[in-house]
Amino acid sequence: MASTQLGGAQIAADGLVGQVEYIQHEKDAGNKIDSLPEPFSHVNDETVKVDTQVEDWHFPTEEEQRTLRRVPERIPIAAFAVGFCEFAERFSYYGVTQVFTSFITYKRPEFNRAGASGDRPNVHSGALGKGQQAANGLTTFNTFWVYCTPLLGAYIADEYIGRFNTIVLAVFIALIGHVLLIIAAIPSVLDDINGAYACFIIAIVVMGLGTGMFKSNCSVLIVDQMRIKTQTVAVLKTGERVIIDPSLTIARIYMWFYMLINLGSLAGQLGMIYAVRRIGYWFAYMLPTIVFALCIPVLLFGRNYYIRYPPQGSVISRAGKVWKYALKQQWSWNPTTWKKLCTSPTFWEVAKPSNVPASERPAWMTYQDVWVDELSRGIKACSIFFLLPIYFLCYNQISGTLLQQAGQLNFGTSPQELVSQLDPIFIIVFIPVFTFLLYPYLERRRIPFTPIKRITVGFFVASIAMIWSAVVQHYIYESTGCGKYVGSANHIDADTGRDCESVTSNINVWVQSGSYVFVAFSELFASVTSLEVAVLMAPKNMKSIVMAISVFTSAIAAAIQEAFNPLAKNPNFVINYGVFAGMAFAGGILFYALFRGIDKRQEELNLIGNTPDDFDDDSKPQFKVIDGESKAAEERPTEKPKAGEPQA
Repeated sequence: MASTQLGGAQIAADGLVGQVEYIQHEKDAGNKIDSLPEPFSHVNDETVKVDTQVEDWHFPTEEEQRTLRRVPERIPIAAFAVGFCEFAERFSYYGVTQVFTSFITYKRPEFNRAGASGDRPNVHSGALGKGQQAANGLTTFNTFWVYCTPLLGAYIADEYIGRFNTIVLAVFIALIGHVLLIIAAIPSVLDDINGAYACFIIAIVVMGLGTGMFKSNCSVLIVDQMRIKTQTVAVLKTGERVIIDPSLTIARIYMWFYMLINLGSLAGQLGMIYAVRRIGYWFAYMLPTIVFALCIPVLLFGRNYYIRYPPQGSVISRAGKVWKYALKQQWSWNPTTWKKLCTSPTFWEVAKPSNVPASERPAWMTYQDVWVDELSRGIKACSIFFLLPIYFLCYNQISGTLLQQAGQLNFGTSPQELVSQLDPIFIIVFIPVFTFLLYPYLERRRIPFTPIKRITVGFFVASIAMIWSAVVQHYIYESTGCGKYVGSANHIDADTGRDCESVTSNINVWVQSGSYVFVAFSELFASVTSLEVAVLMAPKNMKSIVMAISVFTSAIAAAIQEAFNPLAKNPNFVINYGVFAGMAFAGGILFYALFRGIDKRQEELNLIGNTPDDFDDDSKPQFKVIDGESKAAEERPTEKPKAGEPQA
């Protein structure tokens, strides 16, 4: 590790080197470099000078790891610009999907061709009249499709055109889907129910393709805007010495990112449920389309300001070759021995170039040793996602069966979807609480609330939400003469003699509040953290792919939910919620039992690829003091890596 002396304090170069390499990379790529944020204003845009008043700036020692407070860096403006695009996309996506259930389930009111119910109490807005099961099936398919397509978007980005260009392509594809949704909801088109139904299905397929491609890349592009790439000791203006920790920066970025997601979803959902009730579905599909189109000028204007990393070529195939090579080297005809070797902590060591004689190295083995460690960590991250579909089974209820439950309650003249807005509202309220109070408090107290612990808590809180939903559903069934067929056609209310399709419980719809509040808390622990894990633990040139795998867990949940579709109707709703509550509780226990080993090694895993020893001394600049200034004595090699070659 290269180091020098400045003012009697030893300075390891890496804290600066991480910035120098970043600056050089951006110059090579032709990107504009912004000034570093506070508390790094004493480093100029070229990152080759250090203010002599700064005592030290270096990778933390073991003692500093134990004693110094950790803080995130200030989030740059470019990250918020990317976040605006996510806001607009979530406004559009949740705005239209919020009204999918009523659009599919209920028939058009006789008094309004656009499907609006106006001010009439307990009258449903509707369009296609296909029923509860069809609505649940299509909304579940939409969820499945939207969370499958990120894999394609990630592959295109990492292998061919990069994240930014993939996002631009995704916006145009999704806009086509939005336009088709508007066409399906035009009153004259709705006169032909089958034609409108076909157009609607095509629309969600096209829109889902664009949405998925957008999702897996926008959530990584925002983290690409980070400037501090390694743990770095710095002195704040207050004189306090702290560790700038990229893992905390990532956690904070995703808290704000999730805030923007929920601001978008709240605005979209709240606006569209009233747009449907007052005007009709065509208008509720048109407004989100207009908002989503705002992504285009934001992306085009900021294209020269965003930090954009080029695609790395055949990284995925290379990762497969590394895994295959490691398996082959550990092969044994004894199944017990082979299993033991494959699960050994040293499994990946045989695939490191330093452990393979030069004469025996395959032509594709051009990466550094540290990349193998990053790949191993990325696979651990993907294994963490294995149980997340159980969590998302609970989460997905807020856009499906819980909306149907609201239609069985007394919602008066308000839209039946109104209470569901408590989910984004509570997330928006509590993100600052978590960001500025809870997590800093735990950090000050040296209480490690690691990603594994947070996701585990998310499972348990989701289970509580489903228990609440089951109890509410039980009392709905007990409150009318329809029993377990409230809201179902071809059943007669024993109390009033009315068809149960038009019967609602006298229980106020706001009794659902508990379900949405607990789901919101579970998202802050589980869903947000899964994004953090995907970026934190993925190899640097496979972040979009690992993020897509994280997102894909929602698609798996949707596929599993299709198997439970027979429970998503009367008279089985209580069983539906009870089953998901039990699965989430058991899933939380199993999750922590399987991954507590990763929990104990989280700090060690975070540092892979982010320590001074992970850089080749021949490729990093050396710093020395010249007349009171630190200047680069040796320039970074300008030779660019070969396409497809993983870099540490």
